[in-house]
Amino acid sequence: MRTTVEISDEQHRALTSIASRRGLRGFSALVQEAIDSYLADLRADEVEVLLAFEGVLDEEQADEVRSRIEAARQTWRAS
Repeated sequence: MRTTVEISDEQHRALTSIASRRGLRGFSALVQEAIDSYLADLRADEVEVLLAFEGVLDEEQADEVRSRIEAARQTWRAS
């Protein structure tokens, strides 16, 4: 599945460098590896709690959350 993830320029340079050293064309495999590692470190009950949130917002609430997130992103600064 494809998705968009916001990363800093520094993170992009680091991932590109690591991928290059591993002989990879891009860094998708590195991101998948990192996500797998993160999920493996979660306790089973934490995963269940997170998955339980799926579908708790109706479409109007979800739109409001998306709108607030987008407004917050406008004030973010990459460090």
